[in-house]
This record gives sequence, C-alpha cells and structure tokens, in this order.
Amino acid sequence: MSRIRARFWDPTGQRYALPSWPWRMAPPHLLTLRQLTAAGLRPGGQDVQGQVLWCSRRYRAPGGVRVAFLYDVRLALPKRTPTVRQRAALAKANAARRTCPECLRDVGYVLSRRLGTCNDCAEQAAA
Repeated sequence: MSRIRARFWDPTGQRYALPSWPWRMAPPHLLTLRQLTAAGLRPGGQDVQGQVLWCSRRYRAPGGVRVAFLYDVRLALPKRTPTVRQRAALAKANAARRTCPECLRDVGYVLSRRLGTCNDCAEQAAA
C-alpha cells in the first residue's frame, strides 16, 4: 500500500473519528449516497457509518483532501415514490420554469434567470 493510501487507512476510527478508507478500499457493504440512489435506496435515517478519503487538487478542498461519506446498505430503505399529486405539482412547476413571460409559450428549456425571457425574446429586445 502506498504512503498516501496508508495515510487514510483507519478502519477503527481512531485517527479520523470515523472509520476511514482510501479510495476504492471501503468494505462492499458500505456505499456512498450516490451509490445508494443508483440502487434505488436511501439512508433511511442512519448515521454515517464511515468515510472514503482521497487527495485532490480539484474544488480547492481544505488540505487537498476530499471525503465521501458511507452508509450501510443493510440498514438502507427503499426510495419513496412520489404521489400522483406530487408528480403533478412538479410537472406544473417545471412547466412554469420553461414558459416565457413575454411570448407566453413553452420554449422547451429552463429560462435563464439572467435574461428572464426566452432566447428569441432576449434577441429581439437587444436589437
């Protein structure tokens, strides 16, 4: 194991207060939030069970170390499905975000907050 990986190896949690593993070395029953979502699961109220640590120069991480929290897949619950009314409300809200206030048509994309109108109306106003 390299020195960098060994730096993050702490399965007991003595050094980092949470059990920690280097990138791609966590136990298979611990998954990140994105991995749970891809599997159709949610944490279900459980606390963070561990973390994956790795060095990165991206996103200006403090100390150059990034973290991904891990949840136990055995304690995870299935994702909740929205009701028919919730889906209708979301569809209505998304339609409002796509409707231009100038020409009152659904342009098929979310309007820019900076322009406040569709691209065609913004070009006409600029000309």
